[in-house]
Amino acid sequence: MAKKYATIGLGNFGFNVTRTLFEEGHDVIAVDKNGDKVQKIRPYCSQAILGDATQKDMVKTLGLEEMDAVVISMGGNANAATLITLYLKEFGVKRIVVKATNEDHGKILSKVGATDVISPEKDMAIKVARSLATPDILDYIPMSGDYIIAEIAPIDTFVGRSLAELQLRSMYNINVIGIKELVPENFILVPPANFVIKHSDVLLVIGKGEDIKEVKKLKGEK
Repeated sequence: MAKKYATIGLGNFGFNVTRTLFEEGHDVIAVDKNGDKVQKIRPYCSQAILGDATQKDMVKTLGLEEMDAVVISMGGNANAATLITLYLKEFGVKRIVVKATNEDHGKILSKVGATDVISPEKDMAIKVARSLATPDILDYIPMSGDYIIAEIAPIDTFVGRSLAELQLRSMYNINVIGIKELVPENFILVPPANFVIKHSDVLLVIGKGEDIKEVKKLKGEK
């Protein structure tokens, strides 16, 4: 089902968010005060608007309270991002996603009304560092409370054993929520307890980062 979104700020981040949402079949309004950027985004959005979103009256005319979410990406202009976030909060926008310039800016954004704060450089740095430190974790999605959803590469001690035998929940406080079978290619959501792990299987698990790291230590154990 198509949803309604708006993006304010059409730098690289805002442009790609707009284009991706639009290509996924959603209605997207794109806003920027730079005419060249507005012209460039026209083929990849439902409506491209030239305007300065730091002007409250201009933002009010857009009807953004009807959007499922509004994404704010103002480059390094922290003041503009904060001001626009405050406006959207006042107008009753349900979900406000804002790109922060740094950690302190992110805290301010949360206090003035942002529901989701994104720090692209920090998030990517953490992802790269974790992939280097824990190579058996193929990918992960950070969540609140130190929890993550991660893909774990096949571990020798798991192969040939069922999920019931492994008892990952009781021993390591992690839950297997999916299995990606590579041969043949298949995905099993919430696999049954009697599912037997193969060398070609990838486990999709949820748990605290530290607990998932403990599973990595099993690599090579007999």
